[in-house]
Amino acid sequence: MAITGGCLCGAVRYSSTSKPVLSRTCWCRVCQYIGAGSATVNVAFNKADVTVTGELTDYENVADSGNKMHRKFCPKCGTPMFSEAEVRPNVLVIRSGTLDNLEEGAPQVTIWTKMAPSWACISETLPKVEGQPAAPPAPK
Repeated sequence: MAITGGCLCGAVRYSSTSKPVLSRTCWCRVCQYIGAGSATVNVAFNKADVTVTGELTDYENVADSGNKMHRKFCPKCGTPMFSEAEVRPNVLVIRSGTLDNLEEGAPQVTIWTKMAPSWACISETLPKVEGQPAAPPAPK
């Protein structure tokens, strides 16, 4: 069964033939910008298993981890869709809010907690990492 999703306006759609490698809630400062002041929930997939249709705009920046990132979004409605780290070209990170079935992107850990504001809602049931954890396992 494929995991599917898309942007708010429907101009960008994607499908993955594999399950996520991992899913994290991230409170780094860049994710707070992307998440409009909140954390983002990011679901990592094997890039080779994901098919994307529709036009994307690519914004390059350096993450708090020091990794050069490509942040991709729909140019029509502005929905943040994907992130790709140049050091992990085989991993595509999908914003969980774009999944058709949000249950498929349930987070497993919260990262960059040291950058979260005092009012942040951080799950007490998930493991917490103050900064950047080890890279996700390489997809096969």
